[in-house]
Amino acid sequence: MTSSTKTDNAFGTANPHALATILEASETKCIIAATDIFDISGTKLWASNQPVSAALQRKLLDRQLREPLESCLIAEDGVTAATLVQALQELLLSESPLAPILRAHAARLLREAAQLSLHPVAQLLLTAAQTARKASFDHAVAAMALNGALMAGSGGDTAQIRLAMLCGLLHDLGEMYIDPRYGEAEADRDLDFVSYQQLVVHPHVGYLLVAQLTTYPSVVARAIAEHHERLDGSGYPHALHGDKISPLGRLLAVTEASLNAVRGPYDHLLHASVALRAVPGEFDLNWVGKVSQAACAQPPQKAVMEPGDIQARLAALSDVLTAAESNVSELAANTELPAMKNALDLSQFLLGRLRAGWNESGMWNPRALASADAAEVEAVEDELYFRLRGVQRATLLLAGQLPPEEAAALGALCDSLAMG
Repeated sequence: MTSSTKTDNAFGTANPHALATILEASETKCIIAATDIFDISGTKLWASNQPVSAALQRKLLDRQLREPLESCLIAEDGVTAATLVQALQELLLSESPLAPILRAHAARLLREAAQLSLHPVAQLLLTAAQTARKASFDHAVAAMALNGALMAGSGGDTAQIRLAMLCGLLHDLGEMYIDPRYGEAEADRDLDFVSYQQLVVHPHVGYLLVAQLTTYPSVVARAIAEHHERLDGSGYPHALHGDKISPLGRLLAVTEASLNAVRGPYDHLLHASVALRAVPGEFDLNWVGKVSQAACAQPPQKAVMEPGDIQARLAALSDVLTAAESNVSELAANTELPAMKNALDLSQFLLGRLRAGWNESGMWNPRALASADAAEVEAVEDELYFRLRGVQRATLLLAGQLPPEEAAALGALCDSLAMG
């Protein structure tokens, strides 16, 4: 499946990446055909109740199917609500940076997780992820928990909490349909451009999966499609603005950004709080406030920098951002190519939003430097470099194929952003 896949027959052939993951899971799980599998001409390719195997993969190669493969398979001993409860219990007992938010609603989350309905297609893909892409499954459970905890903390009723938890659990199913080298849960925060090109399609694929192959409410599919959108229009895949993003989509965007911010060595909610506040207007403030409040309630991290070092690093960050703005402006003033101008307009917009966020933070105020917290400076520093790489990727994606000279000039600019 590619980023151009937008037809109603999106699952007319077996996706090779999803199939490979399902086959890997079948080595330890009992995954069988729930029905006979036919190609579009009526030829039987696989019999009902027969376990899947590599032979199925060979038979499905380039064959148009009568029914989507995902609807024809079932994981007999796969993920269940009890599995989710157990995974959630392990998360609650861990040293996860999410603990301050999750534990306040632990009993409610465990109770609602036990009642979640798993459609056979969702259950199949979650089982494949649990077995063959463990990081993806753990990310899904964390998103289920955080999305549900934020909804519970906002006074949501049972139905709202369950919907929120389902959105979190299913939001990245679309990643199974791209090369696993480019999956977000397996990567760190500085995905390169090739990875980004592959990754941007996954919210749309996830939407198609849930909308076309399951019976979940349409609001769940919509939220999945929107989980990388931003209120200011800077997100993907459709650059939606404001009210074009659904309430559940707004919540899921905050959950996803929070989880991304605390991956790897950034094991403190402070990083999530900084990431959510870095650019004003990106996220719903109701949900941002709840994450930030939880971050503030945590014990402060130990300072590891002297005030002079803090000042030097903040000054260096300011120089990096200023240089990026200057380089983009200079290149924009010297091009007439429409595709190039559109890409640079986007770059200037994103850098402008980033500048507004840093200025609004007050950390560039000389009087604030002396009292700045070292942990927050490190979080801001990481987020700035992450955002500059994001500007690079978005600019290259919009520019597309350019003539060699313009491509070289834009490449040099984007290399400087990535090195920020």
